[in-house]
Amino acid sequence: MAHPWIGQSVYDIANGQTGLLMAVVTEPAGFATGAPRIAKLAYVRNDKNVEWSTALGNLSLAGGAP
Repeated sequence: MAHPWIGQSVYDIANGQTGLLMAVVTEPAGFATGAPRIAKLAYVRNDKNVEWSTALGNLSLAGGAP
């Protein structure tokens, strides 16, 4: 999924880390009341080349980090 923040520095509120947004993907996340649900997952890499995934909603541009 194309996202305007790919390649930019983002802050992950779930773990308090900052890194570059590498990709955003959609994955099936089960069913709610019979309707399929999807999850938007973001893949982020820090300056030590450690990569993690998090919900896209957990991210903000790094300049907006608390």
